[in-house]
Amino acid sequence: MEKKVKRKTWLKWLLGVLGVLVTVAVAALIFVNVYITKSKPVIEGQVAVAILDTDATVTRDEIGVPHIQADTDADLYRAQGYVQAQDRMFQMDLSRRQASGQLAEVIGADAVDTDKFFRTFSLRDAAEKSWEGYDAEAKQVLEWYTEGVNAYMEEAKENGDLSFEFALLGYEPTEWTTVDSLTIGKFMAYDLGGHWNTLAVRHWALNEFPEDKARELFIQYPENAPAILAANKQQSVKVAGEFDTSVIPPEFNGSNNWVVSGDKTASGKPLLADDPHLGLSTPSIWYQMHLESPKQNVSGVIFAGIPGIILGHNEEIAWGVTNVGPDVQDLYIETPNPENPTQFRYEGAWEQAEVRKEPIKVKDGETEDFEVLVTRHGPVVSNILYDKEQAGAVFSMQWTALEPTLELQAVLNFNKASNWEEFELALEDFQAPAQNFVFASTDGTIAYKANGRIPIRKSGDGQLPVPGDSADYGWEGYIPFDELPRSVNPEEGFIATANNEVIDNAYPYHITDFWAQPYRYERIAEVLEASDELTAQDMMDLQMDQKNLYAAEFLADMIATVRSKTDDYDEVLTMLEEWDQVDSKEQAAPLVFHKWIKQLPETLLAEEFPKDVFKMLDGKNHITDEMMRNAFAGKEGVWVTEYGGVEKWLVDSLETAVTEIEDEQGTDLADWNWGEQHQLTFPHPLASASPIFAEFLNPDPVPIGGSNITVQAAASTPEGNVDHGASWRFVADLADLSSAYHIVGPGLSGHLKSDYFHNQVDDWAEGDFHETEIIDDVEGSILILKAE
Repeated sequence: MEKKVKRKTWLKWLLGVLGVLVTVAVAALIFVNVYITKSKPVIEGQVAVAILDTDATVTRDEIGVPHIQADTDADLYRAQGYVQAQDRMFQMDLSRRQASGQLAEVIGADAVDTDKFFRTFSLRDAAEKSWEGYDAEAKQVLEWYTEGVNAYMEEAKENGDLSFEFALLGYEPTEWTTVDSLTIGKFMAYDLGGHWNTLAVRHWALNEFPEDKARELFIQYPENAPAILAANKQQSVKVAGEFDTSVIPPEFNGSNNWVVSGDKTASGKPLLADDPHLGLSTPSIWYQMHLESPKQNVSGVIFAGIPGIILGHNEEIAWGVTNVGPDVQDLYIETPNPENPTQFRYEGAWEQAEVRKEPIKVKDGETEDFEVLVTRHGPVVSNILYDKEQAGAVFSMQWTALEPTLELQAVLNFNKASNWEEFELALEDFQAPAQNFVFASTDGTIAYKANGRIPIRKSGDGQLPVPGDSADYGWEGYIPFDELPRSVNPEEGFIATANNEVIDNAYPYHITDFWAQPYRYERIAEVLEASDELTAQDMMDLQMDQKNLYAAEFLADMIATVRSKTDDYDEVLTMLEEWDQVDSKEQAAPLVFHKWIKQLPETLLAEEFPKDVFKMLDGKNHITDEMMRNAFAGKEGVWVTEYGGVEKWLVDSLETAVTEIEDEQGTDLADWNWGEQHQLTFPHPLASASPIFAEFLNPDPVPIGGSNITVQAAASTPEGNVDHGASWRFVADLADLSSAYHIVGPGLSGHLKSDYFHNQVDDWAEGDFHETEIIDDVEGSILILKAE
């Protein structure tokens, strides 16, 4: 009896404790929910904004696009800054901190190496120098925009309404500056910038492999530059070390764009389409907006933290871009003075480098001293490749984006241009990164220009580091603006780019040898050539096209080669032979093909490289594609021969690919499908800190088709997370520019509780575009920003 009473007492106590815990947990959840909801952007009613001269109206349409109307450009840009900060203040702050090398100040010691990298790359320094070159009008716009951002920040701080991420990290954002906006612009130049890491790998390869093996790792071997080859062998710079390759942008931050003349459309007016390929994240890198004042009416996207509209349309023109991807980052082999490592040899004398003090503040830690050395060519980057370096040769980097450039000035003039002549004039200020612009106007003009600063070298072609101690090397200017690749109203009736080669052998200047694989461009051209009755819907459908022309080139020879060696994979190979070569999510064949093709460089090359150097090597499949082409033509190269022949290489790679698939999806081929491995994710920057954060901040993964080489760009990590692709999809019909069609995944707001946080994830996956109007009164929630 006593035991029964004790058991009841114990049970009652336990239930009481559980009850208290549940009550506390519920209360905590309610508090967290209320706290997070408190910072949700205000999108209806009235808000007093003292900096405005007159009231501005912000109408949010059904998918959350803010349509801002103001009586003056001053209030328009102030309102733009205010509204962007409402939705994206944390993203804006994180972006300026990353680009400036100031993350450790709010994150802690784990971010110090990243800060050192970006301090060395000198993006903020370049932004500060660029400010001086802007004209008075552009500077004024930046100042108006900055006023708007700061007006929101001050209001949010006073009311305790800053978004919850700031509370999680325990800090408040500092005042926004005009240079912050320009620094974010420089970061995009970095993201689309160049191939410095590949130059470092080639230098390493020349010193580690016999020349015939090193030769096969080049897209085009620089046989006409023996002095450069000799210099790379005579002065070896350490490359293999502890370099964090996560800071290197994806090798093809590319895009698709095309423009079609009225001769090939159902309406008789041009069509334009653009889908820039960048990282897919929560929130999106893009912020879609519509800006209207008596002087402009423009709609499209911009990076959060920057005024204006960089890509989109107004009432008379539309435009879009892809990345040219030119060689604009050169490495120089510098010789430091053994007696003074801040001096470097140049033309037989020691020349003092600039020593820039860059102390790095560390949250909950001591400030870390850091210096950036800047030679006549640019910053010394070797100290971010590895921890310690003895006095000897080091790398410095020259890069177009480190010079003063005027991209924002160009953007502001795009927004108000009304024809090709005005737009091309504005293009002259868009200097870094170099972009392929396509253009269309309501007068029927279609046009293209590869734009930006592309260097002319005294010697070499940008494929290898060059001696830094001689005046025989370096840049002697840029390709003249009037001689950049250009086309207006071509006979073909369309212009398309997909990071493919945009010049032929007759072009007198070097741009790059590292073009994207041609398959996206070829598919776009194939579709556009096939019809003279094209519509906006056809353009949207083409942006979602999953035809795999990579497989069309290689797969038959790959299958035949394996069959000549073994019968072990007959069922898999038969399935591949019967495949329609469409990367649809339901099929098994895309899964096998992509696993196999991506395994080829791993099987052939990886073991002979240090891991960090191999990760730095861009264009791995470019290299092995050419090795396959040669092998299939009976000209096996050194790498393939040493491995044991093309048959062994392909069989071993297929075996690894199939084993991985079986581990992930079982041994029954009928259960395999591409969508199980290939899933759309929009990761939030805080999601990796905790599974709980990931649950709330990341959308559920969505199985999708497409791949890195289809027009529907969807590149994935080795784990199968699709985290790179069409960051914005856009189609404009010049027959009616009162509206255009857009998708911005995962949504426009950066706030967890907003209806527009993840509302476009399924739209992105399925290709469901939204029509955004710029002429008629837009229906939606209305916020009046009241002038005081």
